[in-house]
Amino acid sequence: MRLTSYCVACLLNRQQERIAGFTDEEKKTAYMKEVAATMGASEDEDSAPYMVYLFNQIYRKYFGEPTDYTAVKKEYNKYVLEMEERLHEEIMTSSDPLATALIYARIGNYIDFGAMQHVDKEQFLSLFKEDEKNALDMDVYKMFLRDCENGENFLLLADNSGEIVIDKLFIKELQKRFPHLKIKVMVRGGEVLNDATMQDAQEVGLCELVPVVSNGNSVAGTVEKMMPPEAIAELDKADIILSKGQANFETANGCGRNIYYSFLCKCDWFSGRFHVPKYTGMFIREREK
Repeated sequence: MRLTSYCVACLLNRQQERIAGFTDEEKKTAYMKEVAATMGASEDEDSAPYMVYLFNQIYRKYFGEPTDYTAVKKEYNKYVLEMEERLHEEIMTSSDPLATALIYARIGNYIDFGAMQHVDKEQFLSLFKEDEKNALDMDVYKMFLRDCENGENFLLLADNSGEIVIDKLFIKELQKRFPHLKIKVMVRGGEVLNDATMQDAQEVGLCELVPVVSNGNSVAGTVEKMMPPEAIAELDKADIILSKGQANFETANGCGRNIYYSFLCKCDWFSGRFHVPKYTGMFIREREK
C-alpha cells in the first residue's frame, strides 16, 4: 500500500515522540533531518512498515537499540494463553466455530504496539462483545470457504504476539473443517515491536500444531523484496493466504496473490478508508480490491 500524506505525517510525528525523552537537541535534530530525508527519498511502492524499518536503522546510529519488547511479548502471550480455554469453549459452542474462531483471531489483532501507543486490556476484552464491529462479510467468507475446499496449501501470515494464541484456535478449527489442507504459519525473522517471531510461536505451542517458517527479516509486515528465496517460495506455493494485521495489509496489498486480509482498523486512516468506526474488524480479499 502506497504511503499517503496522512501516513507520512503520522510516521514523522511518531519519530518525534520516540526521541522526546532524550536531552541532546543537536542529536535529535540530526536524527529527524535524516529521517525526513529518508522519507523524502522513498519510492512509490514503499510502505509505512518498511519506512519504520529504515528509521530503526537510523535510530540505532544515534540512540542505540530500539525499545526491547521481549517482556511485553511474554506478558501478552501469557495473558492470552490464560484465556485460551475459555475462548475455545465459546468457539466450540457457537453456530459456526470456524467463523467465530476467525473473528476472535481478528480481535487478537488489537494487541499491537506499533499501531497504538497503549494497549488497554479492558478495551481488548470489550471487543469480544461488540457484535456490530465483529461481523464478517459473508460473501468474502463464502469465497474463503470455497478456496479452502478447493485448495491444498494454506499459509497464515502472523502478526503479533498474544494474537498468535488465538490464531492457534483458528487453525485448529480450520484443520477440523478442511483436514486436507496443508497449513503453515509465517512469522517475522527478527525482533520488531511486539510482532511474533519463531520464539513466540514456540512459546505458545504453535510449532507443535503446524509448521512455522520465518519471513527472513525484521520488517513489521510482508515485504517481498526483503524476503529470502525460501520465504518467497512459501508464498508462491500457497493456494490461500490469510494475512493478519494492518502492517501485512500495508505491505502485501496489491500483490495479486490469493490473499484474505483480516485486521482491525486501529488508526484514523484505516477507519476512513473503509468508512467504519475505530476497531472495526475487516475481512477482505486481495483479488476483489
